[in-house]
Amino acid sequence: MSRSALLAASAAAAALVTALVVIAPAGAAAGPTATFSQDATWSGAYQGKYTITAGTSALSGWKLEFDLPAGSTPGSYWDALLSSSGNHHTFTNREYNGNVAAGASASFGFIVNGSGLPSNCKLNGVACTDTTPPSTTTSTTTTTSVPPPSGGSARVAPYIDITMPTPSLASTADATGQKVFTLAFALGSSLGCDPKWGGTVDLKDSRIINDVNALRAKGGSVIVATGGAMGPYLENVCGTSDALYNAYAAVLDAVGSNSLDVDVEASIPTATVNTALKKLQDTRGTTVSYTMRIQGQDYGMDPFSVQIIQDAAARGVNVIVNPMLMNFGYTGNWGDAMVAAANATVGQMKQIWPSQSDAQLKARLGLTPMIGKNDTGMTTTQADARKVLAYAQTNHVNRIGFWSVGRDNGGCPNGSVSPSCSGISQSTWEFTNIFKAYTG
Repeated sequence: MSRSALLAASAAAAALVTALVVIAPAGAAAGPTATFSQDATWSGAYQGKYTITAGTSALSGWKLEFDLPAGSTPGSYWDALLSSSGNHHTFTNREYNGNVAAGASASFGFIVNGSGLPSNCKLNGVACTDTTPPSTTTSTTTTTSVPPPSGGSARVAPYIDITMPTPSLASTADATGQKVFTLAFALGSSLGCDPKWGGTVDLKDSRIINDVNALRAKGGSVIVATGGAMGPYLENVCGTSDALYNAYAAVLDAVGSNSLDVDVEASIPTATVNTALKKLQDTRGTTVSYTMRIQGQDYGMDPFSVQIIQDAAARGVNVIVNPMLMNFGYTGNWGDAMVAAANATVGQMKQIWPSQSDAQLKARLGLTPMIGKNDTGMTTTQADARKVLAYAQTNHVNRIGFWSVGRDNGGCPNGSVSPSCSGISQSTWEFTNIFKAYTG
């Protein structure tokens, strides 16, 4: 495909908000406080946030740590850096939000895969409930109804070619309400194992970072994608699993993400890649998806893709399997063929994880069509997109992506394949608005 797909930000739900309230006597020096809120929930996950408020003295940096129960792990996060050791997770400030003036606040957000809430919170080494002397501290728990976000879903993460200046993440979020995007693609550079966007654009390019920060200010988040249709793949130019791990970590840290999508459209050193991915999950709790080629509507993924997932499973990498519903041989209706390919992929996953139920397998399934004209002749129409959406809604898949946000307009309704339009007659953002209805 010409581009080449967890977990991420806001979703509609009621949420429990747990707040720490500090009451200091007159004249007492008030210490910093940390307030946790569960801003949104959906099936099997939630979005959390900590707000750190300086007391009577300014903060020159902050470190907040907590435990999550077994079965609950951090996914994507923003406005902080994360390190994890087992069930213990430590968030530290970014370069832009570490200095907090007296009485002012800073916050960071994160996705938790699972339902467990933070416990044993510490702020700068002091128990969060002990930020002032014990005799002057009380804790309260309140329940509030959080209104659902306006549009968009953490279950929908369309791809965007981040090397292109338009459309921007923030403008797309403003226009559609969709607030989670997959940034394509982080590649090796002319120096080899030196990650850059598209292989040429610096990871901390000001346009990209400013755009990601603007999206995050709207409650959004990003997934990082590597690989794709063009090289050089980081997976091939980073010669060891440790070097690849470091490259992955550098890209994730550049945009404050902890969700990685490896898009495989060429040969990769399977053992090296999966070893690096396992280390990412062990040390950072990273959400990992593999975006894979489809061989045929009844066959599912091609054999090499299946081997990669088999190796990942054998090494204990917890992966989302995201078939590319595009550019494969089919007969009959294209929308039906995409659904058939998804079902065939589930059948292959059943062979890899035989102890898991169909529902469990579908909960780790992604769906990524190419909107409009595909490279090899088929066309994904609005009606076809709705068939994919209906399949996702019926089967409760992990996520929907599509290639790509930059093509989601009718600027070339002549059947051409273009990176900047769909090739069919459509309204601007029509496919984004179709798919964003998916909530899990």
